[in-house]
Amino acid sequence: MMIKQDGRREAFDRQKLLSGITRACAKRPVPMQAIEAIVDDIEAQLHTLGRSEVDSQRVGQMVMERLRTLDDVAYVRFASVYRRFADLESLQAEIQRLRDRKERDQEQKSQMKLI
Repeated sequence: MMIKQDGRREAFDRQKLLSGITRACAKRPVPMQAIEAIVDDIEAQLHTLGRSEVDSQRVGQMVMERLRTLDDVAYVRFASVYRRFADLESLQAEIQRLRDRKERDQEQKSQMKLI
């Protein structure tokens, strides 16, 4: 069961998760197999938690973690719906965090190659 932000409970719906991620990846160079792999991975991770209920925010976080490494635009699209950015500044701040994280990741990768 999924616990929604308003406290409602509803059954986990794989198709709904797949649809949301597919919408975020629309018109992006993301193969359907990659989207299905994200859904499979999240579903497997939820099963390993061993809980009968999981917070929908946790699932949203799982999706964003995976989209962040897959496609920047899909990540921002999903995050904008999931986090309900109130204004342009909030969206801009999220994009800056994404840029900063990518920069740190690149620095770490280049340092690993030197060793």
